[in-house]
Amino acid sequence: MALMPKKKPQRQCMGCGERKEKQELIRVVRTPEGEICLDATGRKNGRGAYLCRDVECLKKARKKHSLERCLEVSIPEGLYEVLEEAYQSIGTTAG
Repeated sequence: MALMPKKKPQRQCMGCGERKEKQELIRVVRTPEGEICLDATGRKNGRGAYLCRDVECLKKARKKHSLERCLEVSIPEGLYEVLEEAYQSIGTTAG
């Protein structure tokens, strides 16, 4: 009996709408305390939404308010700048 290849979890980017493997995406999480942050490990407690590692996807999600809908919380404009800076520190690349 041949072993079936293990399925890799897929998630949809909230910016561009593409489905990709979970490991290729960055998770934005709303913690139980209400804090919104990037979760590089993908294991933090809370409600999560996924974005490509491209800053442009964060900008698209901001324009469409898709993160706010997914995380079920209003995100202030200043927090998007903080998320953008955090994106840069993770070392995201375009594409």
